[in-house]
Amino acid sequence: MSQQRNIQLGFTLVELVTTMIVIGIIAVTVLPRLLSDSSYSAYSLRNEFISELRQVQLKAMQNTDQCYQIDVIASGYTLRHFSGRTASLCTNQVRIEQSQIFSGGAYIALASNASQAFSITFDEQGRMVSPACSGNCFNAVADETLAIAVESEGYIYAQ
Repeated sequence: MSQQRNIQLGFTLVELVTTMIVIGIIAVTVLPRLLSDSSYSAYSLRNEFISELRQVQLKAMQNTDQCYQIDVIASGYTLRHFSGRTASLCTNQVRIEQSQIFSGGAYIALASNASQAFSITFDEQGRMVSPACSGNCFNAVADETLAIAVESEGYIYAQ
């Protein structure tokens, strides 16, 4: 009796096609995310800045005799703490937090005039005093431009 041995010396057509499809799916979905900046950076910047605005707003409401201010410049922003408040001005600087630097060419700008250098303060009721604005006040600009809105009564949200 002679036995025939099945010796496989390659891949079947089904295996080759399946491998090509898997490589194609990986190339279409994963590689663009690894090789380039995505619009996720604009969303991250917007959400980070909204969180910072809300934090400063809460501090201003909880410490009515003190003043908190966010100074925004083209390269980042800084939170400053003052021991006194007169009208809408902050006086007697106490502390400066570490600057938060924007990366990848991203920045925050005023929606009204596209200025990248401004200061933001809130009154003791959580309303934004400076800059005087209601509705779409700021733009987070990275790969996309995303709006940040502040209502006249102080509600801060992504638009």
